[in-house]
Amino acid sequence: MSKLTVVERNGTQQSLTGRPGLSLMEHIRDSGIDELLALCGGCLSCATCHVYVDDEDLTKLPAMSPDENDLLGSSSHRRAGSRLSCQIEFGPELDGMTVTIAPED
Repeated sequence: MSKLTVVERNGTQQSLTGRPGLSLMEHIRDSGIDELLALCGGCLSCATCHVYVDDEDLTKLPAMSPDENDLLGSSSHRRAGSRLSCQIEFGPELDGMTVTIAPED
């Protein structure tokens, strides 16, 4: 089984079992981590599922869409590893990935 590590804002780490076809946002939400708001439910119309992807995992991800880039542009917490977790579909190639939940804007 593929694994995903989520680091909460307080530094607590949770290891989740990754299920292919679901977004990272769905994995985090379904695990009960409530600090990832995901207000739009994954419709790419907010940035409340903002996470930081570890540098070594960034190369495994598809390119960011212009819409995702625009939404992240509104965050005062954006940095190089910023992504919207609703836009990252989990698959076996992401086994071992670590993401950190970004501070709330």
